[in-house]
This record gives sequence, structure tokens and C-alpha cells, in this order.
Amino acid sequence: MTTSTAGARPDEVRRHNRTAVLRRLHVGGPCTRAALATELGLNRSTIKALVDGLASIGLVVEKLPAQRSGAGRPSLLVLPQPHAAVVLAVDVRVEQVAIAMVGIGGEILGRHSWNLHGKARRPDEVLTHIVESSRLLADELSVDMVGVGVSVPGVVRRSDGLVHEAPNLHWTDVPLGDRLSAVFRLPVQVGNDAELGALAEHVRGAARTASDIVYISADVGVGGGVISDGAPLRGAGGYIGEIGHMVVRPDGRACYCGCQGCWETEVGEAALCRAMALPEGSPRGALVAELRSLASHPDSVAHRLGEFMDWLALGLVNVVNMLAPELVVLGDLFTALPAQVVERVSAIVRERSLVSRAVGGTRVVSSPLGRDAKLVGAAELAFEPILDNV
Repeated sequence: MTTSTAGARPDEVRRHNRTAVLRRLHVGGPCTRAALATELGLNRSTIKALVDGLASIGLVVEKLPAQRSGAGRPSLLVLPQPHAAVVLAVDVRVEQVAIAMVGIGGEILGRHSWNLHGKARRPDEVLTHIVESSRLLADELSVDMVGVGVSVPGVVRRSDGLVHEAPNLHWTDVPLGDRLSAVFRLPVQVGNDAELGALAEHVRGAARTASDIVYISADVGVGGGVISDGAPLRGAGGYIGEIGHMVVRPDGRACYCGCQGCWETEVGEAALCRAMALPEGSPRGALVAELRSLASHPDSVAHRLGEFMDWLALGLVNVVNMLAPELVVLGDLFTALPAQVVERVSAIVRERSLVSRAVGGTRVVSSPLGRDAKLVGAAELAFEPILDNV
């Protein structure tokens, strides 16, 4: 249902309704004019005018459904046209950068990635490679970009895309948003990686029907993103999500942030390597393969990951008690955990969290988007201003 437009000028009402229609198609996929009218609370003549207007500028098209059911002529479906509005999504990780061209409606039209080692992690090197690779990909696909969204594993100022600190990349005060905007001459949105993972899960993943969620991401470090009452929780200046630096073990290992016993020292990539008897810094593929191999040896899970499960559950109980989500989504490296681990941790959260019991039992699930979550989130971040200014 659209929000109230009482008192607005006719052109503002039309723009508001046009945005609502396009956003519904972008997020929800193809549907009929009748369904649009019902869902958005608009009359059919208004929907007809809006769809006709969007079709005239190439953003949507109407087609008969591929599969028909029942007698009579089926209703036309309104579909977003992916190539009509394409954004560049960038996921900067500690060891890799992935880019994708994403069309309106969420379709990934093409992608590319490269590994980061040594000097390749320097901001100038990463920026140059992003620009060159995205231009090659756009030419290959014959598309024009209308916006850019970037995911970064660090503390990001949302107003201008300044990366205040990305410790695992050794970045400090990098004006990533301004520099990319100057090169591309397009709107550039930059966000914390876990925040964008939460956005992706809310729009296209496990949390599409949930209003209050926490997304917990494990890579080299651990971060969190929060959706509260259907909207991203961003904090002062846009700085939020450093859940991995919650201290859970005061006498624990030193963390690169300068503290001791942070949650990510007990549940991050290095901790999982220790649990699986692999050297810290082992190739990610080797760690994932070891974790997945446990699925065929369920009796070994408690022995290998028992202490890890305890620390993961402890942190999640604290997070749930503070934020009261209905759903916790585990992303990135956590998606390689055996289902037995996720089920056990979920049960502990329900048992030990006062808030979880109060809300009827917070669920803990693995992300269905896997490693693409932050790339999808970066695309959705880029689309936000595009959809608001149709």
C-alpha cells in the first residue's frame, strides 16, 4: 500500500505513484495491472496511465505469461526491462573484488572478479581496477550504467562514501565515494558490507517477509547489519555494524582493533581454521571444503566445532537480547557451517535469550544468497536513488 499523498501537488502524486509501481516490479517481479492496483491501493485507470508511461520510456514491457492456466485470455504481465536501467555493483573484500552489472528487477547481466594480494589492496590500485574492469564489462554487455553501489568491509560514512577505516584492508580515510563519482560522473553509494548483506536478505533473500532482522557476516572479520521495522538501522553518521568487536572474552586473544577478546577472535575465519585443525591463513577453499565435509560425518561436528558453537551462540544471545530481531541470517563463511551447527545454535538462542522467548523464538538461518549477498546489497543500494527519481 502506498503512503499517503494528501495535500501533495498532482505532479508529486504522479511521481510518487510511478516510483511505487516501479519499486514493486523491481522487488516483487512481474505481475498484472490488476495485482498492481490491489497491492498499491490505486484504481485501474491510474495504474494504466502509470504503466503506459513507464513503457513509453522503456522501463517496463507487457507480455503474455509463458504458462497459461484456465480458460479465456490470460492477463498481460508487466515486467521490468533489465537493460533499461543498469547499475554497477562492487563488493570489495579483503582477498577479492567482485563486480556485476545488475539490471532493474535484480537480474545480474554479467560479472567479473579478481584477487587482491599485497600492493593490489592499496586504494589507488583497487580504484583503478574497478574503473577499468567495469568499463570493459559495460562495453561487453553493451549497457550504460546509471548508478554505482559499493560494499566495503569497514566503517563507512554514508553521506559521501568516506571509508573511515577498513582495518583488514589497511585503509584509513579513503574518499571512495567521491573518487568514483568523479571518474564515473554518476551517483555512487558506498556502504558497510554487513549492512548491505542485511539489505540484500531483506529485499531478495531469507528475510523478505521479516521486518526486524540481523545479518551476521563472517569473512576475515565479523560484521553485522540490522533491519529494524523494515528499514536499515544506520546509527550516527552511518557508522554501525561492528558487531564482531563486541568483547565476549576479556582474557582472550588480541584483536587487530586494539582490544582483547572480541567476538570475531572466537568465531571469525581464523577461529574456524583453528577448530578445523588448519593453519591460520589457509586458503578459503580448503576451509570451506573441510567444513562441508562434516555434513557426511555428523558425529564429528560436536567434537570439532563444539567450542566454536558455544562462542557463536554466546554472541548471538547478546545480539538478540539487544536488538530483538525475529530472524538472524548467517552469511558468507557461516553458510558453509553444517546444518547441525545452525540448528544447535538456534536452539541455544531460543533457550538462553530472554528476548527470543518474549518474541516467540528468534530463528537463526543460513543465507540463501551465499557469497553474492553483498554484491546484491550493493546493487540495491545503487538502485535506491534511481527508483526514487524515475
